[in-house]
Amino acid sequence: MVIKPKIRGFICTNAHPVGCAESVNRQIQYVKQQDFGTNGPKNVLIIGASTGYGLASRIVSTFGYNANTLGVFFEKPGTEKKTGSAGWYNTAAFQEAAEAKGVYSKSINGDAFSHEIKAKTIETIKADMGKIDLVIYSLASPRRTDPDSGETYSSTLKPIGNDVTTKNLNTSKRIIDEVSVEAANQDEIDNTIKVMGGEDWELWINALQEADVLAVDFKTTAYTYIGKKLTWPIYGHATIGKAKEDLDRASAAINSATANINGKAYVSSLNAVVTQASSAIPIMPLYISALFKVMKEDGTYEGVIQQISGLFKENLMSDSPRLDDGGHLFQNYKELEDDVQARVQTIWDTVNTDSIDELTDYIGYHQEFLNLFGFGYDNVNYENEVNPDIKVNGLV
Repeated sequence: MVIKPKIRGFICTNAHPVGCAESVNRQIQYVKQQDFGTNGPKNVLIIGASTGYGLASRIVSTFGYNANTLGVFFEKPGTEKKTGSAGWYNTAAFQEAAEAKGVYSKSINGDAFSHEIKAKTIETIKADMGKIDLVIYSLASPRRTDPDSGETYSSTLKPIGNDVTTKNLNTSKRIIDEVSVEAANQDEIDNTIKVMGGEDWELWINALQEADVLAVDFKTTAYTYIGKKLTWPIYGHATIGKAKEDLDRASAAINSATANINGKAYVSSLNAVVTQASSAIPIMPLYISALFKVMKEDGTYEGVIQQISGLFKENLMSDSPRLDDGGHLFQNYKELEDDVQARVQTIWDTVNTDSIDELTDYIGYHQEFLNLFGFGYDNVNYENEVNPDIKVNGLV
């Protein structure tokens, strides 16, 4: 079939297997050109391993440190008549490259929130890997079913305290308009914390520790975005922000629970980048487009793979990590510089529909959005017939 992007609002409902492979291979080539040194992980578990920061973490682990990896994700395979998800095709391409390199790599496709997937993961680690010395927690899901109660919780993207009306880049119509979001009630706040907070991260580490598959001195990190004033109303000081704060609670709990093996749990604070998750959040498309404009002018722009490469080298695998005031691994320091934020604010205040392309890098934003699903690559012929039924090797 000939596969062209099907975009509805802030999501793309299909994916291109050849383009996804191109995306993965470009990230691999970037990592191969970096010097990561020898102080790295040997056996890595990545929970949420098929897209975004989780996929980048897997690529850095394998091609930067030659580490064995086990990836957990929930993705949809393609059929002869319908494309699979981007994460499915990403994993197929990653696995092919890992096998060519001769590095151990297996994957588990299923609900990472469930007891069943945790048990299957532990079984695989015991059979193949021995002890895990790095656990990456990078899940992004709109809902979660509690594995004990069976109750399903859904997250919301709402402010706390007061309704918010703010400037917005409407990506469907390609105009600057306004978006109004009503304030969350307490149930919505609690449910968002239940889905996107640190509870499941804790459950994973507890299960791994009870099964005795964590190495002495193991490290684990979950990823967060904190941002600054512009994004606080919908992000930092909102339901998703409360969920991210719960990661700090979980980090402290994990450190306490794994003190006997000198475990180290960190929350890593990263840049605003184009991901499937960030594209769904009001404010973020305009903010990121303005941020890209400023950081590209300064030569400090970093995409997902650059951020994670820097995080591993400068912080996660460093003996002297850079921490922010909240004790997070501080990888988004370039974004949060006062001068950068002031220039982004100026763009925000002055941009209108007619000046989107002049004042922001929405073109770059949209390009990266297409790339998430394997579209928009100059060296991929999107007129060619493609078989969407791609096999992923290494599935457990």
